[in-house]
Amino acid sequence: MQQVNKGILLFKLLFIVCVTFSFAQEKELSKADKKFESYAFIDAQKIYLRLAKEGYESAELFQKLGDSYYFNGKYEDSAKWFKKLVEKYPETVTPEYLFRYAQSLKGIKQYNESDKIMAEFRKLKGGDSRAELFAEEPDYLEEISYSDSEYEVENLRRTNSRLSDFGPMLYESKLIFSSSRDTGTTKRYIHTWNNEPFLDFYQAPIDAETGELGAVEKFGGNLNSRYHESSPTFTTDGNTMYFTRNNFSQGVKRTDKNGTIRLKIFKSVKKGDSWGTPVELPFNADDYSVSHPALSPDNKKLYFASDMPGTNGFSDIWVVDILGDNEYSTPENLGPIVNTEGRENFPYMSKKGNLYFSSDGRPGLGGLDIYVVATKKNGDIAYVINLGEPINSPQDDFAFIVDEYTNTGYFSTNRYFGMGSDDIFRFTRIPKEIPVCESLITGTVRDKETNLPIPTATVSILDLEGNLLQKTEVNENGEYTLNPICDEEILIRADEPEYYSAEELVTAPSNGDSMVVDLYLEPRITKINEGDDLAKLLDLKPIYFDFDRFNIRPDAAEELTKVLAVMESNPTLVVEIRSHTDSRGNDAYNLSLSDKRARSTADWIVSRGIEPSRISGKGFGETQLINDCGNGSDCSEEQHQLNRRSEFIVISF
Repeated sequence: MQQVNKGILLFKLLFIVCVTFSFAQEKELSKADKKFESYAFIDAQKIYLRLAKEGYESAELFQKLGDSYYFNGKYEDSAKWFKKLVEKYPETVTPEYLFRYAQSLKGIKQYNESDKIMAEFRKLKGGDSRAELFAEEPDYLEEISYSDSEYEVENLRRTNSRLSDFGPMLYESKLIFSSSRDTGTTKRYIHTWNNEPFLDFYQAPIDAETGELGAVEKFGGNLNSRYHESSPTFTTDGNTMYFTRNNFSQGVKRTDKNGTIRLKIFKSVKKGDSWGTPVELPFNADDYSVSHPALSPDNKKLYFASDMPGTNGFSDIWVVDILGDNEYSTPENLGPIVNTEGRENFPYMSKKGNLYFSSDGRPGLGGLDIYVVATKKNGDIAYVINLGEPINSPQDDFAFIVDEYTNTGYFSTNRYFGMGSDDIFRFTRIPKEIPVCESLITGTVRDKETNLPIPTATVSILDLEGNLLQKTEVNENGEYTLNPICDEEILIRADEPEYYSAEELVTAPSNGDSMVVDLYLEPRITKINEGDDLAKLLDLKPIYFDFDRFNIRPDAAEELTKVLAVMESNPTLVVEIRSHTDSRGNDAYNLSLSDKRARSTADWIVSRGIEPSRISGKGFGETQLINDCGNGSDCSEEQHQLNRRSEFIVISF
């Protein structure tokens, strides 16, 4: 009986110890969660790691550990904890954690594994722009590699410290940047996000001849506060500065409802040799962040990053018009071509008006990659280009600035083997050399029916993307001479308003050689009417797209130049592009894909100089099949092909 009582007592003691230990773990977890929610990632991380070492496991623990490393750019460690989350608690994994896991895998160059996780992410969150961009660019690594070796980069080791250095900006022959370095002050406030001192502004003079940076000193005087300052930008006269600061003004810090100190943009005007008291911009708020300002070359627009209401992702790029002294238009989101459900930040606009920014929401090398916006002739955003290696890496790359006239610039990165957690790199862009070519293409433009020369024709050279490289008028005998780039495959096109255009695809001769290309134009005997399909009138070959893609292929560009020529020769012609798919695949997806293809085709023509009001695109998916090959039908590939077509319908003439 005594042994039984001892056994019961031992069981009770063990139960009490286990309950007490479990209670203590839950209490520690709650303590860590509070720190995590206030972005004290390092403090929270220490508690989470101690709990994990003691054997405590939960989906929440693995999520928070992964996040604490992920949001500090430590992708090797975040991948480790997200992997545990996915493997041990698959039923709790949300799409957002799959995305973070995929990004973490990219950060350690495990691209195949990352792609598998992204495929799972797309299954769960189709329609998310990050998922759709991944589906549209399955060969993203190959496409990004096209930018390789255009840049030479170097770490500014003499300028960087062992802590964070980032956000470079040029000002009066100096490089202005932010740093967490210890400058010997008696008291340094530590930021619990990354366990480093808060950021201040610093400067380093730039040698005009060598480009080397001199000794680093504090910059801005009273602009530096006890909290963060970063991302400066200056007006062209050098007298006004916009910058990012924590929500801290006149010695008072303000927080959102969760107790988090958000970011705001401040403006300071130079008075003599010193900067005036910073004034916060009127579209700031305590409940969201506004940061990373960038001015347009004419100083009339201010770009910035924010998670304000209306943001699509974690942060988007926004813009305001500068109307007067601290007077601005309503902030405008740059829209889905630029912004994703991920993080878009650190905008910068060059002197030539090119907008650069960082994002983790589109296919890239890992972490934040740097992109540039390609615009149409009317200034509208067309698409976004990844700058590729070595500007981008598997880690975070951001805060890019460039002088496109000297092909030099700076950017920030936390890539491995750096000096500190973030480093500033300098780069030189090496322009691609265009070989000197002294060869000639000559020929005569003639009427196809009479064989007589056409003295009013023009002849052009286009690349395989349809871009105009050269253009010349023929002489009174219909003769022309062109100087192409040696050994390049090009398109020679002849135009005359009363004739249909004619093209010849040729390979330009080698240096010193010449070739003759005669072109024969067919008179316009067929009148164009409303409702006509130019694809049939011009006998266009099918406009093919790669599987599941909507980019314009070279063979499609060759056909589209014929449509372009007709629209150039008929300045009142208005056309609607209608794209169709076959019935195979999901109906809704086919409709979306065809719409993107039609709009992409229209954008291609607009980018060649046609007014947007004259060309539009619309997708019909599989809703207008021209045979009985609907869903579930047993049709041949040839029968399905008849439904995969592009129409160019004349709306008005």
